[in-house]
Amino acid sequence: MQGFANQDAVLTTISSRKATFFSRSRSTLWTKGETSKNFINIHDIFLDCDRDSIIYLGKPDGPTCHTGSETCYYTSVSDLQEQQVEGSKLALTTLYSLESTISQRKVELAAAQSGKPSWTRRLLLDNHLLCSKIREEANELCQTLEENEDKSRTASEMADVLYHAMVLLAVKDVKIEDVMQVLRQRFSQSGIEEKSSRRSEG
Repeated sequence: MQGFANQDAVLTTISSRKATFFSRSRSTLWTKGETSKNFINIHDIFLDCDRDSIIYLGKPDGPTCHTGSETCYYTSVSDLQEQQVEGSKLALTTLYSLESTISQRKVELAAAQSGKPSWTRRLLLDNHLLCSKIREEANELCQTLEENEDKSRTASEMADVLYHAMVLLAVKDVKIEDVMQVLRQRFSQSGIEEKSSRRSEG
């Protein structure tokens, strides 16, 4: 893995023998593994020739990468294009799976099936509640930027926005593929060209 370390972080690493870094966004020290318990036990520290970067040599207690991989450096540049394609497929599969679940809840409602009580069913039955939740979640997403919250918080809020927005799509009988098609069209031209085309269509 790679991280930023100031003098205090290096000194803490030397004394604790645990890989410690400095978070510039939070202005505080943090030790790898303090949450996951996958500490990196440091055996030695090496300086480069210019003394502006260092290497922590150590043995991890578990996966070093937050993805669960042993190392953060698991992507070969030669395979990068293929990896990106696979990642795109995974992202789409997740969205399609969510769409399928939401659609199933809608079918159950239309067929007057009891089904299990769920938040999705409540949203499908109440347009006012659904729209208020989308506005609420979108506002909370913006707050993660305005209040400089961490990346995990932003990802969580974005997931909430996506979920509630996809329920709205189901209510309107709009498929996620329809949205993807619009995005593909927009990304095939510059933003200025795309906006101009929308004005001309209007």
